[in-house]
Amino acid sequence: MTTSTDSTGRVREHFRRKAFSFDHLYDEEHALQRTLRPGLFNRREFALDVVDEYDAPRVLDVGGGSARIGELALEHGASRYVDVDLSDSMLELARQRLERFEDEKVTLIQGDFLRTAIPGSYEVILALGYFDYIENAPAHVRRLRELLAPGGSVVASFPRWTWSKGPIRKLRYEVINNCPIFAYPRDGLMELFAGFTNVEIRPGNSGFLLRATA
Repeated sequence: MTTSTDSTGRVREHFRRKAFSFDHLYDEEHALQRTLRPGLFNRREFALDVVDEYDAPRVLDVGGGSARIGELALEHGASRYVDVDLSDSMLELARQRLERFEDEKVTLIQGDFLRTAIPGSYEVILALGYFDYIENAPAHVRRLRELLAPGGSVVASFPRWTWSKGPIRKLRYEVINNCPIFAYPRDGLMELFAGFTNVEIRPGNSGFLLRATA
């Protein structure tokens, strides 16, 4: 598989190695996770609220990994779910999780989001926990816009820098695991999504939830 940058390759290798432990970390149904990481639960519920606004939407999950939210999107009536992710290990977990759904409803694509062919357009595009690792955010936002159906919505999360968590994340990801990590200011998000008709940003303890509508 080709990659767009060396940064992309580092992210791919990180999630190939850490697939199982990362998937377990994102078990939003676990009571302890809801207590320690409420942001995960909040962004899941926000995404599902948007899915519910559409009638049988086509859902694209960028960096959807093991498809934890994808499974719920299908249960909420999504007519199609496409998960594009760099990590083959993550997508194997997704395949196992989604095997109970009809094959024509689920597509799993391994590849770089900027370079990989993704068929069709989508009423809902999810990019949750995705931009944490993205070096060239404007290019990825442009691709999101290209794949969005008229009247569709992008739901994305963005970490912000805090002195309590920022240095620890840098140490954990970049120094120990050789995986790039990024943070975003609120004003920068408004500029990043300036090409959309409407942008809603919800602040949280350690980041932002964003909905951008075409």
